[in-house]
Amino acid sequence: MQIDYLKSLFENNKEKALFGRYITNNHIESLLKKFNNNFIVETIGYSVLKKSIYGIKLGTGRKRILMWSQMHGNESTTTKALFDLLNSFTHKETGLDYILKACTLYIIPILNPDGAEAYTRVNANEVDLNRDAQNLSQPESLVLRSIFDSFQPHYCYNLHGQRTIFSAGKNNKSAIVSFLSPAQDQACTVTPNRKVAMEIISVINRALQKVIPSQVGVYDDAFNINCVGDTFQSKNVPTILFEAGHFYDDYHREYTRELIYLSYVTSLDYIANNEVDGTHSEAYFDIPENEKLFLDVIIRNVSGYSNGLVDIGVQFKETLVNAHLEFIPVVEKIEKLNNIYAHREINAEGEKVLDENQKHLSIGNENVFVILKNKKIVLNPK
Repeated sequence: MQIDYLKSLFENNKEKALFGRYITNNHIESLLKKFNNNFIVETIGYSVLKKSIYGIKLGTGRKRILMWSQMHGNESTTTKALFDLLNSFTHKETGLDYILKACTLYIIPILNPDGAEAYTRVNANEVDLNRDAQNLSQPESLVLRSIFDSFQPHYCYNLHGQRTIFSAGKNNKSAIVSFLSPAQDQACTVTPNRKVAMEIISVINRALQKVIPSQVGVYDDAFNINCVGDTFQSKNVPTILFEAGHFYDDYHREYTRELIYLSYVTSLDYIANNEVDGTHSEAYFDIPENEKLFLDVIIRNVSGYSNGLVDIGVQFKETLVNAHLEFIPVVEKIEKLNNIYAHREINAEGEKVLDENQKHLSIGNENVFVILKNKKIVLNPK
């Protein structure tokens, strides 16, 4: 599919009611109602705090694809893109009917509604649902497994968001979108169904390279049977981990949302039009592995410390304040950061950098702004 066509599809079908990083049941419930005439929308279970977990079924094709988002409540970019995708399937003029004739999709937009509301990775029992695939100790885990067992998917899309710390390889290139074909055994054997997932990822990567060259990564495939992706892969269902990452100055993840949408449509088009067997999986191994080489801000060449000129590394702490997400700058490192990159760099040129009390910065400090050359510099994003 042509990138320009995909971009126009996104612009015409973007769900304008969803914006930013804080997405909860309250944001999506009114949107789900408009799909009742086109798709099957149902409550498939309840969270620890008895919030509804919703499922959406659409399409009539023989190829079944299960997609779930916000297993981690604070990873919402893929959820926004799901609603953009759903909008696309409600409009005949998009020309995507052929996907729903070839495929049946089952979508869980928010698996962890308690975590989404609290803006936490874990659920209300403080359990990481992505480490509960074997114990199935949580109601949300049981809901997902029940749908997996009853729907019997041919493909799984495990939809997540990643922190701003990742680079695509050992380069000054942030990993804006990342993927993984999870392992299904301790030896990380490249099995036939892993190859199927790898082939689909390769197709997505080829499309994304046209818009974000050298900024797609893959995760280490170390095996953990407690993870949902590894478990479903071990059941011989090709499973793809999607990770929505950081594009420069896009802390609301709105451009990344578009890239995830492009990834959805590109992959679904490929599945609809092909009998994917893993034959063309080799290009997967050309995608660089993610490294943790980024901070949000680095202030370079700062004086006033006993070990000479240093760099000050700052990472934003995502904090929910009155249902509004704030990015609080926290000093993570004070040292020479020669092999670490930043989404924003400030050169102190040998001057001191002070906090609002005219004191040197220390690790753990939360500083919305710093003072450099008698000027106030705001660190957190707009």
